Amino acid sequence: MKAAVVCANEDVRYQEIEEREAGPGEVKVRVAASGICGSDVPRVLHNGVHFYPIVLGHEFSGEVAQVGEGVTKVKEGDRVSGVPLLPCMKCEDCQNGNYSLCRHYSFIGSRQQGSNADYVVLPQENVVPFSPEISYEQGALFEPSTVALHGLLQNHYQGGGTVAVLGGGTVGMFTLQWAKIFGAKRVVVFDISEERLALALRLGADAAVNTKKDGFLKEAMAQTGDRGYDYVFETAGAAPTMYLAFELAANKARVCFIGTPHVDLTFTPKLWELMNRKEFWLTGSWMSYSAPFPGREWELTAHYFATGQLKYDPELIAEKIPMSRAQEAFMKYKTPGSVKGRILLVNEWAFPEIV
Repeated sequence: MKAAVVCANEDVRYQEIEEREAGPGEVKVRVAASGICGSDVPRVLHNGVHFYPIVLGHEFSGEVAQVGEGVTKVKEGDRVSGVPLLPCMKCEDCQNGNYSLCRHYSFIGSRQQGSNADYVVLPQENVVPFSPEISYEQGALFEPSTVALHGLLQNHYQGGGTVAVLGGGTVGMFTLQWAKIFGAKRVVVFDISEERLALALRLGADAAVNTKKDGFLKEAMAQTGDRGYDYVFETAGAAPTMYLAFELAANKARVCFIGTPHVDLTFTPKLWELMNRKEFWLTGSWMSYSAPFPGREWELTAHYFATGQLKYDPELIAEKIPMSRAQEAFMKYKTPGSVKGRILLVNEWAFPEIV
């Protein structure tokens, strides 16, 4: 089969590799679309892979091509999204249902062959079937949606409060939607891109604040009657938005860092004192899994996409690029901030119009 193989730093080649068949308990998926995650970019551009050569891709959708012996969850022809985590299921964290925290895990698309290919093989527990009215584009967005929902669950989210979402990327757009679905009184999205802020409003945000504008903090606090936000979700992994979270939080707020920073963070005593004086809760969120595996994050994503309450907007996708041009797709990320939304690597059988 053909796959986009990372052979060296900044070197992705579309070439023939061995095609696996589904073994007992496994499902072989014919890949329709595979998203480029922010975590994939340093893997390609900054020697960030575990080994060479490797096939990346862990946010994907497709069609069941083959089922192995004993598979009962899906059948050939079913539309599915892929669950990339392969927890050991034996350690204390796994036994407690904290699969994201497993220290002995493997991961599709970083530690073993991923979905930037014609086919990918995975255990039946790692496929999530979805209804025909859900597009392959949406199916490839299951993983970022579940990351967002996991952040809400980690932050012990309840409806009725005001919510700040810091960062208008893909995960941020799903965070705002989950907050609305589960009863937020008001959701405000923060970003530096007017295009992303406009998208946030279309997806249901009550207000959008551009943090590059003078006086934005006063505008942001006015959205809450100057009391601050009950829930703050940082989704960008950027130092400025992480600092901003401390300022926006209300007394007794719940603050969750979903984004992963790539620079050192240094908090001034004055900024850190805000956490003490406000007595807000600060937590992190890692990946997107709960018991029973893979968890309600995945089940609810399939459900709310099917009902239409979890909305899809074409601007969630920056561009659809043929799998054969994966090298070109990754090179677009060499200019920081130039890609807005997810780039999907797509296969011709599902997207014949993409050439």
